Amino acid sequence: QVQLVESGGGLVQPGGSLTLSCVASGFIFSRYTMNWYRQAPGKERELVATIIPAGGKTYYTDSVKGRFTISRDDVNNTVYLQMNSLRPSDTAVYLCRVTKFGVNYWGQGTQVTVSS
Repeated sequence: QVQLVESGGGLVQPGGSLTLSCVASGFIFSRYTMNWYRQAPGKERELVATIIPAGGKTYYTDSVKGRFTISRDDVNNTVYLQMNSLRPSDTAVYLCRVTKFGVNYWGQGTQVTVSS
């Protein structure tokens, strides 16, 4: 069955960096588009970044362009989110998502808190 396990979150000061990881299993990772979302308290879940297979074309929401980088390792079935120049407004639970046969699968999320 599909499983997604995120890690790498934590508390960081404004301007700092974190790298999130999402390890996937239960599907042929290299064939699927992978997504990072985030959800802040009281706000809707927001798509942050997407990476497609076979070439790794990427998409970013405007608020993270130039600061975040999504990448994938198809050997280790892992998608990463490198986050630089973090802001308090980036504070949220970060989740990865894959859609397989029309069904959305989510990880449990990892908390990122940006605060001094």
